[in-house]
Amino acid sequence: MACRLPVEWFALDAGGLPTLGLRQFMIRFVPVLIFFLAALQEQVPAKPQPNVLLIMADDLGYSDLGCYGGEIKTPYLDNLARGGLRYTHFYNTARCWPTRAALLTGYYAQQVGRDKLPGSKRRGSRPSWAPLVTVDLKRAGYRCYHAGKWHLDGMPMKNGFDRSYYLKDQGRFFSPQVHWKDDVRLPPVKRGSGYYGTTAVADAAVNHLREHAETHADKPFFHYLAFAAPHFPLHAPPEDIARCRERYAGGWDQIRAERWNRIKKLGIAKGELPAVERGIGPPYHFPDHLKLLGPGEVNRPLPWNKLTPEQQVFQQDKMAIHAAMIERMDQELGRVFHQLRRMKAWENTLILFLSDNGASAEIMVRADGHDPEAPAGSAATYLCLGPGWSTACNTPFRRHKTWVHEGGCASPLIVHWPRGIKETGTLRHTPAHVIDIAPTLLGLAGLESRRQVPSPGRTLSSTFTGDGKALHAELWWLHEGHRALRQGDWKLVAAEGDPWELYNLAEDRTETRNLATRHPERVKALEKRWESMADSFREGLKTSR
Repeated sequence: MACRLPVEWFALDAGGLPTLGLRQFMIRFVPVLIFFLAALQEQVPAKPQPNVLLIMADDLGYSDLGCYGGEIKTPYLDNLARGGLRYTHFYNTARCWPTRAALLTGYYAQQVGRDKLPGSKRRGSRPSWAPLVTVDLKRAGYRCYHAGKWHLDGMPMKNGFDRSYYLKDQGRFFSPQVHWKDDVRLPPVKRGSGYYGTTAVADAAVNHLREHAETHADKPFFHYLAFAAPHFPLHAPPEDIARCRERYAGGWDQIRAERWNRIKKLGIAKGELPAVERGIGPPYHFPDHLKLLGPGEVNRPLPWNKLTPEQQVFQQDKMAIHAAMIERMDQELGRVFHQLRRMKAWENTLILFLSDNGASAEIMVRADGHDPEAPAGSAATYLCLGPGWSTACNTPFRRHKTWVHEGGCASPLIVHWPRGIKETGTLRHTPAHVIDIAPTLLGLAGLESRRQVPSPGRTLSSTFTGDGKALHAELWWLHEGHRALRQGDWKLVAAEGDPWELYNLAEDRTETRNLATRHPERVKALEKRWESMADSFREGLKTSR
C-alpha cells in the first residue's frame, strides 16, 4: 500500500509561506535526510583503494634493466616501464637492511634503530612508534602478503602480514636450510630437488594472489615481493647462464660504454662518464677467500685488456650468471603479472619495482663454500660479482653498494598503475627516496597518519601527474661511515675517512667535478645540517622508546 503524507503538510498560507505542517515536516525530516545521505556517501568511496604489489630486487645495478640502459633481457619489466613511469633520481640507503626498514616504515633506518648512528655500537629493534606499513594498511581493510627476503626485526606474521613465505637462507639458491611459511619453519631443501629460490618466491606470490582472489576478492591487497636475486652467491639454472654467456666476452669496459650510450639516448642521465676508480675494490677484504677462488678472481676493476685469458673467462662467467639471475627474476615476474590479469586486478594494482642498493663489489665465500672444479653458478660454487662488473652494472655512477655516492644509493624505480596514472613511458626526475613509499601507500589507502613521530617521507602521488614542487628539503645518508646530504641539486658526500666532496647534480649527476674547495661555506652549511639531522635521530630514539 502506498504511503500517503498528510496534505496539510504541504499547504501554503495566504502569503505564500509554508503552513505550520510543512514547517514541522522540514524540521523533523530534513535533518534525518541529510544524515542519511552523508552516511551513504561515507560508505561509497569516490575511488576504490588500489591493490599494491611492491617488488624489491637485491643488489641490482642502476642500469641492469633494459629500460634503464642495460643489455640484460627484462621484457616484463620493460613493458611495465612502457606502461608507467621511470624515476631517474630515486634513492635507497645503499644497503640491504636499512633500505628495508626505511621502505616499510617511512623513516630513515637510523631514526628507528635499524642502522648505526655515530657513537652507537650496533643496530637494534624498531621502537613501538614505528610499525610496518602493513599494520596501518590493515586499518583500511587490506589483506597483506609477503614472499622472499625479510632482513627486518621480528617476523612477518607478527608485523601485519596475513600470509608469508620467508626465505632467510640467502647463501643457497638451490637448497635453502632456513625458510618459513606463515612463521612456521619448513624442512631444509636438499640439493638436486629442482628448487630454485627466485622461482619459489614467485610461486608463493602467485599462490597468495590466487588465494586472495578466491577468498577475499572484496578486499584490497598489499603484496611485498622481495627477491634475493641478484645478490651473491651467483647461482642460476645452467640453461639460463648459457643464454647469457657470450654476451659478456667483450668485458666490463665495453659493456659500460655501451650502457652509457643507451642511457643518454633514453634521457635517464647526462654529463660525463666518470673514470673508473681502478684502486677501489671490495668494501671488505678476505685474502683467504681470494686464494680459494683461484687465479681467475680479480679484486680490482682493472682494464679488461690487462686481464689474463683465464681471468677474462672467469669474469665473463660471473657476469653471465648475474644477468641470468635477473632474467630469471623477470620471467618469474611475468607469471605474477599474469596472475594479476587472471584475477582482473591489473588495472587497479599499483606496482612499484626498485632495488635495495647498487650492485655489489663484495668478494667472499660463505655457506657451503666454493668448489673450483664445479660449474660456475652451480650449487657447489660461491661467486660474487666483484668491483669490475659492479662498476659496469652501476653505470653511469661511481662506487658500489655500501657507499653513498650515486652508484651505491641510486635505484631504478618503475611505477605502474593503469587506473591511477595516465601518462605512460615517461621519465620522472623529482628526487625521491625509499622513505616515501610507505606514506604513498597510506595516502592512497585513504589513511591519515597516526604516528607519534612524524615520518620524513612524502607521498609520491603528486609526481604521478608530473615533475613539480620538490618533495624534500633534503635527503640524508649514513652507512658504515659513508655519509651524504642532498639539498636541492647540491650533494655533499664522503666515503669513510675521506673529506667531504660537493657536487651540483643538476650539472654533474655522475659526480665527476668536486666543487668543495670552490664553495667552502656551502660545505660547512650542509655539514652542519647533516649533523643536526643525525643529532635529532639520536635524541628521538633516546626519548621515545
